[in-house]
Amino acid sequence: MARYGEGDKRWIVEDRPDGTNVHNWHWSETNCLEWSRTFFSSLLSNLTILDGEGNLFVKTTSLRSLDGEAYINIRKGKIIPGYEISLTLNWHGEAKDSNGASLLQVDGTVEIPYISDENADEDPELKITVNDEGPVGKRIKDAMLSKGKPLILEKVRVWVQSMAKGGPVKEELDNKKAAPSPSPSPAPSLSPSPSPLPSTTAAPKKESSTATKKKEKKGVKSISLTERFNCRAQNLFEILMDENRWKGFTQSNARISKEVGGEFSIFDGSVTGTNLELQEGKLIVQKWRFGSWSDGIQSTVRLVFEEPESGVTVVKLTHTDVPEEDRYGNATVVENTERGWRDLIFQRIRAVFGFGI
Repeated sequence: MARYGEGDKRWIVEDRPDGTNVHNWHWSETNCLEWSRTFFSSLLSNLTILDGEGNLFVKTTSLRSLDGEAYINIRKGKIIPGYEISLTLNWHGEAKDSNGASLLQVDGTVEIPYISDENADEDPELKITVNDEGPVGKRIKDAMLSKGKPLILEKVRVWVQSMAKGGPVKEELDNKKAAPSPSPSPAPSLSPSPSPLPSTTAAPKKESSTATKKKEKKGVKSISLTERFNCRAQNLFEILMDENRWKGFTQSNARISKEVGGEFSIFDGSVTGTNLELQEGKLIVQKWRFGSWSDGIQSTVRLVFEEPESGVTVVKLTHTDVPEEDRYGNATVVENTERGWRDLIFQRIRAVFGFGI
């Protein structure tokens, strides 16, 4: 892999007097290192890892360093990312006793020594250090490793996906794709015509109304899943509405109100929302919002529980108004959300509680 600025000059486009790379025919190369520093700093600073579980409080504090090279090559609209980077995070942890008094506060680092485009489909190695290796310090470090590692690697995957979609160049590419062609507005009739008939004026209004409806729904999609479990509907309903069992099968923090209008927070605060409708053993309707979504965006989750036969429950999930992109421009939100329902919720429930079919 060539270093940034050292590519074969036959393929690197030279600056034209008018600054144009026509049709992106030649390679155009954008340095993404500073953009990556800003991106990771936003994703990984002040990330809560533990908030009182086991009387431990752990969070990342800041991005200490990010070094290496990261760039986007584009030819004829094709995105070719290249990167070899290393990064270091600062983190802080505290252990308290059962009365809330502080036992020990520690600081440490998280080092990811090698993130490369050649291994984009693999999670990188992660090393954690702490400034106190005593029994309590080691306990905090172990908690950081078990709980923090999956969260941090998830954020690294977000960056990798963003690079694959063009990184800082994505907006420019999208604007070029969305550039209007010269001819979309309807041309007036060339021949003279009498005053318009009522039916002639009605048609454009219908088209305008339809276009408005489509525009309102642009950028969101729905997910529908049907899953079967070897259990009673009541058992499954209680698992999904009980924060302690959520903690058990997801291995993450959860706070869940069992009241209509009550709020919930799951997956260590990554998902928050409100209960809209609850029917014991039959129905859960909630507003869901992921922390990575743009401000103000909420989706609706509807879970219907049916028992076609004794000991067998069918769950019908409808998750509507899921945005196609998150606040960072990643276009895998719908895919990741559906995978999360299957792998992180339904499959985990089967595995942990023995409800598999």
